[in-house]
Amino acid sequence: MKKRRVKGILPVERRLIAFIVLLAVFVPVSIVFSQATLSKSNIEVEKLKSKVTKQGEENQSLSMQVDELASLSNIQDVAKEYGLSYNNDNIIVIDN
Repeated sequence: MKKRRVKGILPVERRLIAFIVLLAVFVPVSIVFSQATLSKSNIEVEKLKSKVTKQGEENQSLSMQVDELASLSNIQDVAKEYGLSYNNDNIIVIDN
């Protein structure tokens, strides 16, 4: 029987080594890229949270101004200023 002697690296082994090298480069790069994307997204979320908080405060302030302007005493003061009178018989209440 003749012994078969293998010289050098087989093509399958070359492909396997190339695949491992490719993974060794690709995995760290993909991790860094995904972390950078996540960080950017987190920054945008924090900016949006800040905007939402500011808008909520502004909405609350405007709501308080509306309540103040819509108060009965304010309406009566404006009505007196324009020469109008308050007549309870003219008020119609509609219930849902």
